[in-house]
Amino acid sequence: MTTGIRRVRGVVFGVMAPCFCASVLLWMYLAAAPAAQSAPYYPPAGTWAKKTPAELGLDPAKLAEAVTWAQTRESNRAMDFSDQEKIFGSLLGSVPTRRAKTNGVVIYKGYVVAEFGDTTWADPTYSVAKSMMSTVAAIAVRDGKLPNLDQPVGATVKDGGYDSPRNAQVTWQMHLQQETEWQGNMFGKQDDFVGAEAFGDGERKPRELKRPGTFYEYNDVRINRLGMSLLQTFRKPVPEVFRDEVMDVIGASNSWKWVPYHNSYVTIDGKKMPSVSGGTRWGGGVWINSWDMARFGYLWLRGGKWGDKQVLPPAYVKAAVAPSANGPDYGYLWWLNTSGKNYPGLPANVYGARGAGSNTILISPDHDLVVVWRWHAGNEGEFAKRVIAAIK
Repeated sequence: MTTGIRRVRGVVFGVMAPCFCASVLLWMYLAAAPAAQSAPYYPPAGTWAKKTPAELGLDPAKLAEAVTWAQTRESNRAMDFSDQEKIFGSLLGSVPTRRAKTNGVVIYKGYVVAEFGDTTWADPTYSVAKSMMSTVAAIAVRDGKLPNLDQPVGATVKDGGYDSPRNAQVTWQMHLQQETEWQGNMFGKQDDFVGAEAFGDGERKPRELKRPGTFYEYNDVRINRLGMSLLQTFRKPVPEVFRDEVMDVIGASNSWKWVPYHNSYVTIDGKKMPSVSGGTRWGGGVWINSWDMARFGYLWLRGGKWGDKQVLPPAYVKAAVAPSANGPDYGYLWWLNTSGKNYPGLPANVYGARGAGSNTILISPDHDLVVVWRWHAGNEGEFAKRVIAAIK
């Protein structure tokens, strides 16, 4: 109840009852306080909200310059994939007859601020599929199928692939960090990468194998062994797990596919199932458009969370972007920048997925940024630096 009137610096205030006065003061405080940070935006299936650079505090001219620069860095890979076997060796699976030209998407603070080229073309993304395979392993951890990544794979996978004394030492973490030194043959390709016919320009000199867990080697034969081991663990094709537990959850399109080799089918529980690769070195692999790659990168930027659902275990996400003991800034099938060498001039916590061609996803947590850039020449970090320069 008002009991009187007083004037302060020309403004009239009622002298109010204590409870009413407190309510008014609380309202005045809340009105003056900065607005609480809004929850992250997650794009619904089939669309992704766009904002102008100016709306998000970006310099429009600098962002346009960055995109123009990226558009001039076309890949030197053959448009019809006619160079595939020369580079990688004899094919085990199919490749398309044509690819898109360089294209990309820039996601800043959750919104689309730039896109260029044909971003809807579902092309092979090569070794970006390794980071996707890591994500399937994260689902296995989440669901209790891989309770301990330090456990030898052969303790649960009983298909003969881990029977030798050497291979019996291989753990799940070694697979994820490419430090297994696993020895064997997968679908006609030997782990040693010796021979031009089988491995093309990627052939290697013979060398003595090291003890598992002590030596890093980027090796698609061993990644194919990991893919088979995940199939044996789930008793369900890896592409189905990825679709049901990840891509459908994040609203991806139905245009992507994870293509097996022609000879990579096995029988599990009486049913013929495909075992898939972690790349397109010998054909097959993940064929996907830039928008679905952006959704996948955005899931990781958000710590494995999508909306109110924690899709990936936070502890796994954290471990996946921590450097291994022997790798060149390498986590769980993700490229890292801990020493600043993989993405020069960018923060140490930048990480990304990289595929031949080049097909790339770069994630910068410090800048709330995901950059998808496909069929380009040069380091994707240079494009990201130009985008970051547009942040005011």
